[in-house]
Amino acid sequence: MKLNTKQTVLIGLSFASILAFWQFYDQVIPVILENHFGRSTSVTNAIMSIDNILAVFLLPIFGRLSDRTRTRMGRRTPYILFGTVAAVALMVVLAVLTEHTSFWGFFVFLMLLLVVMSVYRSPAVAYMPDVTPKPLRSKGNAVINLVGYVGGIFAMLAAQLFLKSDVLSDGTIKYRSFIPIFAAIAVFMLITVLITVFTLNENKIVRESGVSDGEPEEERSPGGKLDKDVFKSLVFILLSIFLWYTAYNGVTTSLSRYFESEFKIGAGQSAIYVTVATAAAILSFVPLGVLSSKLGRKTTILLGIVLMTVGYGAMYFLNSVSVIMFVIFALVGVGWAAINVNSFPMVVEMCRSADVGKYTGYYYAFSMAAQIFTPLLSGFLIDNLNLGYRILFPYAVVFSVLAFITMCFVRHGDSKPEKKASLLEHFDVDAD
Repeated sequence: MKLNTKQTVLIGLSFASILAFWQFYDQVIPVILENHFGRSTSVTNAIMSIDNILAVFLLPIFGRLSDRTRTRMGRRTPYILFGTVAAVALMVVLAVLTEHTSFWGFFVFLMLLLVVMSVYRSPAVAYMPDVTPKPLRSKGNAVINLVGYVGGIFAMLAAQLFLKSDVLSDGTIKYRSFIPIFAAIAVFMLITVLITVFTLNENKIVRESGVSDGEPEEERSPGGKLDKDVFKSLVFILLSIFLWYTAYNGVTTSLSRYFESEFKIGAGQSAIYVTVATAAAILSFVPLGVLSSKLGRKTTILLGIVLMTVGYGAMYFLNSVSVIMFVIFALVGVGWAAINVNSFPMVVEMCRSADVGKYTGYYYAFSMAAQIFTPLLSGFLIDNLNLGYRILFPYAVVFSVLAFITMCFVRHGDSKPEKKASLLEHFDVDAD
């Protein structure tokens, strides 16, 4: 049994378009809201959280709708293609609106754009497990994440190249135009998705993948209840997802301010540690996909949680910036990659093949719910209880330990391929 690497990379391009958009959204939209439209930080933060709130409700809905869709283009492709085209069109409108001072016009079209992005996120992610045999989904997810990060990196580079600004005489920053950055991201999204759509015939590769071969008819029909034990495992892994995202995003949301408060260094300097964690994750995606095929997904996830917990705990005891921080953040990056490579495949492993989109939506709903919850709770502890930023890493340790505990109760969703005759066969993937 081999992973079709070329096909998986092509599917991953649609995920790259999604990550490019969200990297752009997180980097540029707050600047537009505060700098161009003069909104306060609290208003900007409130607007920036709306995407997570929409995602909790919309991602399962559109995932389920794509499960039930039957067209000549396939189940997922119509959502991916037309969702991207609609998103690009709305981005053009938003770019034009940034040349004016119509905040409410910008806000309305931004909300429409966030809804459209929710239309095709679950279908795009569900595409890979549709055509990848269950034992190979961790490897497939590793490839998808690796390709997806290309989109995030592109967005960061595009911001540096196309987001030009000047410092005025009063010390304020004035951006020349936001149109070039909107255009760069829109073109990237459109090109990557068109490559996916026009190089892959979804219906054909679903048939050729043999994923549904030998499955009973009920497996190929959406709906139906899980066995009691499987449902219990699903609940525990979704709780685990919520908990480790609560830990991780609690740290990332406040990390720059933690460094300002505890080490007296600015966001520009502290960003290098996030870069180290990201680079470590990217480099470890594929090796971790291979490792999970030997150890199992659950064991690899538990090891990842341990690495992250150790990293969070070690940070608490550092009183000054040191080289050891690079090692700590690298460990956190590898741990985070170990979790991400395997957790999504475990969720969709528990459902019938006809429900992959719906369960993809569940996965993202719980991760997004954590990203709504954790800034509020961590902010309450830091500000309202006056515990300060020193509480940040103990906070992350607590939720990581809870995630480890809940993950121990997951009994389903693991999958190991048949034993190989030699070590080299573990790297035997089909490039055609």
